[in-house]
Amino acid sequence: MEATVTYKKKIIDLKEDTFKALSVMAARQGTNLKKLIENLLDKTAEEYDDSEAYRYMTENYPDGKVKLDKNERKEFMDWLGVVEK
Repeated sequence: MEATVTYKKKIIDLKEDTFKALSVMAARQGTNLKKLIENLLDKTAEEYDDSEAYRYMTENYPDGKVKLDKNERKEFMDWLGVVEK
């Protein structure tokens, strides 16, 4: 069974120098700019440390510690695609 991957579209603004540098990087890798940016962002997301994000959020936004009710939690977990053990 294959997992379904969903995608989100986002328009971004790049500085001219950034656009040029990334375009050169893409050409050197034999790909296009869009694919290069997507790959860079995918790699960054994979390397992201969730525990660090949680620590930051609890320190800077303590109001986020409000517990969800069961239905809210289920909806959130479904949205994340997480299956609890």
